[in-house]
Order: sequence, then structure tokens, then C-alpha cells
Amino acid sequence: MYNRVLVPIDGSETSMAALREAIRIGQCQQVGTQIRLLYVIDTLSNVPQTETSPSYIKEIYAQARKYGQDILDQAKQEIESAGLRVETRLVELKRSSDRIPQVIADEAKAMPAELLVMGTHGRRGLNYLLLGSVAEGVMRLTLCPVLLVRSS
Repeated sequence: MYNRVLVPIDGSETSMAALREAIRIGQCQQVGTQIRLLYVIDTLSNVPQTETSPSYIKEIYAQARKYGQDILDQAKQEIESAGLRVETRLVELKRSSDRIPQVIADEAKAMPAELLVMGTHGRRGLNYLLLGSVAEGVMRLTLCPVLLVRSS
């Protein structure tokens, strides 16, 4: 039913719960499911504006890339040990106007994904208003089905 599944991950417990759910879905398929793992590096919003040293910024980016690749490698190993096909993508936000939900929606379209499985923190009230929701943003932007998974 779902041959191409996109799973955005960030290393959080909720994204790992989504990964486990995508593996379960893939194992239920009669045809080999292709899972694409996506990690989006958002260093632009995390680099302090007061520090402008090019070497400092370069180091921040290098650490962010390594962290993202480590998360992708661990998740890839988990999927491969479940007997499923997997590929990984590490995407870096290039402009301050780039947003993670748009990057995920664009990746789903380009794949093209038949299902997008992602974690959600389930925030409500003031936390939701202040922090927003990547999951909600993705749901507004993508046309493919989205399965939201909470960690227990």
C-alpha cells in the first residue's frame, strides 16, 4: 500500500517513535517498502548573531552536520536490521527564510512519498502558541497522507 515512506527525524524520542512506526508499516507490506530518512539542519536560527567569526560559524555547521549524520546512521542501521530498504538525506537550511516544514513538504513531493510518518510533541495552549508546530506546518503544506506519532 505504501511503497515510499518519508520519515523526518531529529533524534528526539518522538521522531524515534515515528521511525519505529514506519518500520512496522514497512514490515506489514508485501512489496519492499523504501524508507527515506530526512534530517534537516537548522543552524541558521541557532547561531548567535553576536558571534560573527567565520571559523566559529564553520565549526557550528560542522558539528551540526556530524550530529545529523550520526542520527541518520543510527536510524538507517535500525531499518536495515528490520530487513527494509532505506536511504538518507541530510538537508541544510540555506537562507534565513527557509522553514523546516517547507523543506519536509518539498522532500515528500520530490520523492514522491506515498506516506509521511513523523513525530509530534502534542503541545497545547501557550507552549503551542509560542513554539509552533513543525508537524502542523507540514500537514498544511503537503498533499501526501501524514501519520503523526507521539512518544509514550
